[in-house]
Amino acid sequence: TLIMQPNGLLSPSVLHLSFLLAPFFKLLLSQRCNVTLLDFLCAVLFSCRPHRDKTHVDWVKAYLLIWTDLQTYIKQHHTTGLSWSRTGPVASASAAPPSAPAGCPPPPPPGPPPPADLGGPCPSGGDSGPDPRNALFAALNKGSDITTGLKHVSDDQKTHKNPGLRGQGAVRTGPKPFASPTPRPAASATPTQKLPPVLELDGKKWKVENQEDNQNLLINNTELKQVVYAFKCNKSTLTVKGKLNSIIIDNCKKTGLVFDDVVGIVEIINCKDVKIQVIGKVPTISINKTDGCHVYLSKDSLSCEIVSAKSSEMNILVPKGEEGDFAEFPVPEQFKTVWDGKKLATTATEIAG
Repeated sequence: TLIMQPNGLLSPSVLHLSFLLAPFFKLLLSQRCNVTLLDFLCAVLFSCRPHRDKTHVDWVKAYLLIWTDLQTYIKQHHTTGLSWSRTGPVASASAAPPSAPAGCPPPPPPGPPPPADLGGPCPSGGDSGPDPRNALFAALNKGSDITTGLKHVSDDQKTHKNPGLRGQGAVRTGPKPFASPTPRPAASATPTQKLPPVLELDGKKWKVENQEDNQNLLINNTELKQVVYAFKCNKSTLTVKGKLNSIIIDNCKKTGLVFDDVVGIVEIINCKDVKIQVIGKVPTISINKTDGCHVYLSKDSLSCEIVSAKSSEMNILVPKGEEGDFAEFPVPEQFKTVWDGKKLATTATEIAG
């Protein structure tokens, strides 16, 4: 591998190596087909000053002058790369390439064909008519005359200057602009099917369902093992006579419940604005997810436990005196919890009013 300087000559280290190989330059000179080798031999020849022949020196100078002139020619005529002549002879496929001298590498492959003439006519088969691209190029080459075929629109025909023309509905010849589809009106909600009211005994369970604005609902002569289940009642009042196991009021609004004795529990679930009155005795009343609940206790049910969760507007009314008056006490809805050093201590906050 030869190390060349920017001026095209070999580096001093290579020249020194060439001087050492000077006795063999006659043998190396016979390999004239290798250009890199010739450069190397030229350096060897110039370095052997005592033994060099003037004929050889002149030959080497002439050889180097060829490459210098070639560089000048390329810089003058081929600054951006090789160019191809459009008027030169077309090479024949059958023409055989010239034979290369023995011992030399094969000639380089032929260069790419000249670029196609995009401005020329497009080949067409048969009588297909004139090339449409020619008409397009001719129209583009008109310059400012390309707009001569357009129709002038006067001010009295412009809709932005004459709003009255907008209602006449101008005729559109081109495609319609995109318009978002008109939203269809939302289908009216299917009316909720009104279920028939129910008040019946199913085994040991009394069903009171879908009662609307009925203030005279009565369940009489109940047994100890029976259960009353009231579901989806509105603006109604249910009275239960006798002693039974439990009562459940579920999803009712503005409903009242009056009962004698319950040995188990009375549950109020998912209700709004309900009123409960105990005539006899009940051990436990549970209020869950209910907004607005008033419980009237009797003298025999003052020991009743009231358990509430996720509820609001709860009031317990306790009998007061012999005239049937009641004292109202609100059930706490807000609590405060603190850490006392050993455990959490929760206390109910006072409700004003």
